[in-house]
Amino acid sequence: MGVPLMLQEADARRIEALKKRLGARTKVAVVRTALDLLERNAERAERVSRWKRAVKVAAHTSAQSLTDFRRHSRLHRIG
Repeated sequence: MGVPLMLQEADARRIEALKKRLGARTKVAVVRTALDLLERNAERAERVSRWKRAVKVAAHTSAQSLTDFRRHSRLHRIG
């Protein structure tokens, strides 16, 4: 069985307007579309957070490797 939702009048109007704009058959289709978008946004935010943590972990080693490569750069030998 479904779970009834209590919507404020303004929210019900917004859902109805989106239903027309999206060509959705039902209000539930509008809500499901919104939930899909929210899930994708949340997953993306979590991914970005993981990337930021990975960058912090790898930053020191990466900087050290770049320094090692610069010593053997051809640009220093030319000239």
